[in-house]
This record gives sequence, structure tokens and C-alpha cells, in this order.
Amino acid sequence: MRTGPSTTSDARLRSVGICAGAGGLALGLEQAGFDPVLLLDNRAVACETLRENRPAWHVLDLDLREFDPVEHQQTYDVDLVAAGLPRVKATASVRRSERNDELEVLEAAIMLMHGIRPRALLIENVPDLVTKPTYGPIREYITEELVHLGYAIHWFVLNAADFGVAQDRKQGVVVAFRDGRLDSFTPPVPSVTRHRTVGEALGSSMAARGWPGAADWAAQADRPAPTLVGGSWNRGGPDLGPTGSKRAWARMGVDGGTVSDEVPGPDFDWDPSRGRPGMMPLTVRQAATLQGFPPEWKFAGGKTVRYRQVGHATPPPVGRALGQAIRAALDA
Repeated sequence: MRTGPSTTSDARLRSVGICAGAGGLALGLEQAGFDPVLLLDNRAVACETLRENRPAWHVLDLDLREFDPVEHQQTYDVDLVAAGLPRVKATASVRRSERNDELEVLEAAIMLMHGIRPRALLIENVPDLVTKPTYGPIREYITEELVHLGYAIHWFVLNAADFGVAQDRKQGVVVAFRDGRLDSFTPPVPSVTRHRTVGEALGSSMAARGWPGAADWAAQADRPAPTLVGGSWNRGGPDLGPTGSKRAWARMGVDGGTVSDEVPGPDFDWDPSRGRPGMMPLTVRQAATLQGFPPEWKFAGGKTVRYRQVGHATPPPVGRALGQAIRAALDA
């Protein structure tokens, strides 16, 4: 898979990233030709991750709801605002009078458009935001505000598996353009004809410490991973997702109830019939591979915090595909 910049012209474009997290979306957009003038996140460990990987990026540790673009005028009139926002719950959509962090952050992102006025907006969130009637009030709010500012909007859903990510991960996307650029926008088309499997993605790493069963394990891990879920920042340890996801992992002989510090060694006895003791957990690095992060991308913090960052991230190949599609419309 290519990782270098791919643009329709030589000039780099400017972006602002909000709720930037571990940088999956920013990395993909960088590969598509967008350089961030500012990245914003309210978690110090995520900001540390961003700075460790890209020391030249301007990273601000601040809650979006407290951000004032007047104090950061380099953000004015950028080409793109890109937002990987916290997942909005359906109950918030139905009862917007009941305040919650996710809804407030989404509204703050839309309000930011009044000050920055970028040429384009990209928001990534749950697919239900695009498809489910219960999210209708949120879609109406976003549409009304952006149309009032002169933007035209398009909603769609992508699956990361269609872009070389070894994971069945559907994402709801909204893009908005001003100056008639939406007419030139086409959502990304799949870049692969066959979905990559967990075994293909992780087979070599499973063998890294000499486990002789790695090839047999990889051969039967013959499907994309279920969606990785970062889980709550405030409670619990790392795991690979809810009960249904854990069952899907168990069918591949993987313990989805925890995350390991290292891959299996030469003496590991893989026997899923024994339940969790006979299955291996994934490592944080393997989870990052399933998200499409390159091996050199580092994550700050302890194991649980690193996994949270990985699980909540936008897969960089999806960010790249979206960036290329947005870039093509802006360059048209």
C-alpha cells in the first residue's frame, strides 16, 4: 500500500484538525496533500502522540468548546476543516434538550465554521448519523447551519475494508463545500477488489517470537476483523469490543477480552477449545495494524491508553481516500 503524498497538483493545501486523537485522519489527509496549520484535541496523551510522530505539527491541548479562532488566526480561510468527532448517541439526537458532551462537541464543530470559513468541511462519525431516522434532528441541525453559511452538503457511508484496512469498519461521513465545489465531488470508490483478512494482516507479527502455530492460525483467520472499539476513556481496561465482537474474535481463536503486551512465544499452546486460556490476545501494535497505521507510528501512554487511541482513530487509508476525493473537488 502506498504511503506517500498523492495529489492532483504539486501545491499543498492547508487544514485544521479538530478532535484529532491519535492522528489517523490527519495522517491520511497528509498523504493526500493537506498540511495541518493546527490540530486540536482535549486529551494530553493524544497530543503527545501527535507531537511525537510529527514534531513540526502545531498541536493544541484544548477542548473544542473553548477554542476561539480569533486567537489562532492561522486557521482563517483554510482549505479544509476535518473532524473525527466523538460518537454521537441516538438518544442525544432524539432529545437534543438533554445536554451531553458528544452533542455539544458536534455543535461546537459546526459553530466553528462561522469563524474559520474553510473551503470544505469533513466530519467522520457513526454510520447511523447518516442512515438512521433517529438521527434526523441532528442531520437537520447540521444542514440548516451549513446551508445558512453558504455550504452544500453530501452524506454517505464508507467501509474501511474497501480501502485495504483489514477490518469491517463502517463510517458515516458528511462533507460540505462552498463556491459550488460540491458539484465536482465524488465520494471515494473502493481501492481494493478483495477485502484483506486478519490472517494476512497479522500473520507475520504472530510469528515474530517464534510461535510455530502462526501460519495455521493465519490461514483460519480468513476474514476482516470486526470493528475495533476504543471503549470508555473513564472506566475499564482494553478489550476489542462488545460481546458480539468478542464472539467473532473467538471464532478466529483470538481472546477479544483483553490486549497483550507481546505476541505468542514458541511454547504457546493454541487451543481455542479451552476457551480464553487457549486463545491469544492481540497487542496494541497489532490493533494499530488492523486500523491501517504504518508500523513507525508511535502511541503515547500505557497499554490501555494506547489501545484507546487506536480504537477511536480513523483508519489512515480512509483519511487518505477522503482527502484525495476532497482535494480533487477543490482542484477542479
